[in-house]
Amino acid sequence: MHRDIQTGHWIAVCDLDDILPNTGVCALLNEAQVAVFHVDDGGPRVFAIDNYDPNSQASVLSRGLVGSLGERIVVASPIYKQHFDLQTGECLEAPEYSVGTYPVRIDGGKVWVGL
Repeated sequence: MHRDIQTGHWIAVCDLDDILPNTGVCALLNEAQVAVFHVDDGGPRVFAIDNYDPNSQASVLSRGLVGSLGERIVVASPIYKQHFDLQTGECLEAPEYSVGTYPVRIDGGKVWVGL
């Protein structure tokens, strides 16, 4: 089930330059593993979703391959290769295994994730 987590509390995760373009990193925020992605498709953008892949029951989404399917920016899980939309958290192959998303922004060269 898709869920947005927004309470207005922002945490600085890292410098934007710490995440190579079109890759992700894992951040532990309040005991939750969050996959944070830096996408550079004409300008830097960042996305954050749950790191836990419900298809494989492993915390691996930050290590997936970033790409696009049509207009959607996705990450392919490194285990079973399901695609997760980085904007909505939807699992394209199995929507019942969609993941949560987090608000994320770039400010002062740092990546901030909202909890």
